[in-house]
Amino acid sequence: MKTYIDLKNVHVLTPNLKKRLSGVTSTIVNLVPKQGKLGVKIAATGPGLPDHLPHVGFGQFWKLWQLPEDGKCRVWHARRNVEMLPGIIMRDILRMKIKVIFTSDAQRHHRKYTKWLISKMDHVISGSQKAGSYLERESTIIHHGVDLSRFTPSPDKAKERSELKLDPGQKLVGCFGRVRLQKGTDLFVEMMIRLLPSHPDWTAVITGRVTAEHIGFADKLKARVKEAELEDRIIFAGEVDDIEKWFRVLDLYIAPQRNEGFGLTPLEAAACTVPSVATDVGAFSELIVNDKTGIVVGVEDLDALCLHADKYMSDETLLKTLGKNAREYVTENFSLEKEATAINAVYEAVRNA
Repeated sequence: MKTYIDLKNVHVLTPNLKKRLSGVTSTIVNLVPKQGKLGVKIAATGPGLPDHLPHVGFGQFWKLWQLPEDGKCRVWHARRNVEMLPGIIMRDILRMKIKVIFTSDAQRHHRKYTKWLISKMDHVISGSQKAGSYLERESTIIHHGVDLSRFTPSPDKAKERSELKLDPGQKLVGCFGRVRLQKGTDLFVEMMIRLLPSHPDWTAVITGRVTAEHIGFADKLKARVKEAELEDRIIFAGEVDDIEKWFRVLDLYIAPQRNEGFGLTPLEAAACTVPSVATDVGAFSELIVNDKTGIVVGVEDLDALCLHADKYMSDETLLKTLGKNAREYVTENFSLEKEATAINAVYEAVRNA
């Protein structure tokens, strides 16, 4: 059962108004408990959220006409259009005592409707410098962070590989995320078809959900792997619940996306001492330090992806150095605590304004 709390004891509401699991949902699930531990009285609202999160039901929303005990407006933290609009309606039409902020990760020119919604926000957070450049107003740049207690280096990769029914003697290169064209899963498959024959000690792993509309795409990739006679070395593991375990057993991560909002996977890999070869989408160029924690190449540049992956796969010492650097870099710059602390500071500033 959900953990319901009284809205009178809440200063910040983070809505999740879509049932379908997404990156936004994961952000809320990861951040809310951390923000609460750091001192903010925060709760989530809406469907599709796990029971352990502090939750406020819609039936309590009438209390938004009242100020909390400290006499300051509450914050409604939207992350989608569908969450900005009710925030505006509650504040401007129903005259509820709230302020509305929005986090934007999108790296595209917004439509007129979205621009209008954003213009009505009391404050805007951008997940990256790139995302902020598409807004026609000032924003606070706060990069997403990774849970460093969950994503950790493996103490024994061979043992953990065996537990996942993988060959403990093989090095592993992975590509994780939904299997679809946008995510560049086909580029990863083509990379591995090129590279694996000259790297007999490596195996490739693909994890991620295949939704109904992308079954044909996934089937073509599997057929391509079968045609290349690499079925035993390019493994489609499907959707997994314990993704941190799969990151820990990797030696190299590939993020070949064609399009991305932010893109957390290179940080999750880095936290597990795994360097990345990534395309220049999302915030990847702000998360990876070239030649120190990995490399960022052009979008759909298959030759460059192969060139750098081959370089890393051929040099175990370099891989370990990059992995060590990556863990240090993400610990210093991209912890979940750092993100939560920065967002909490925005809440405090907006509530005091």
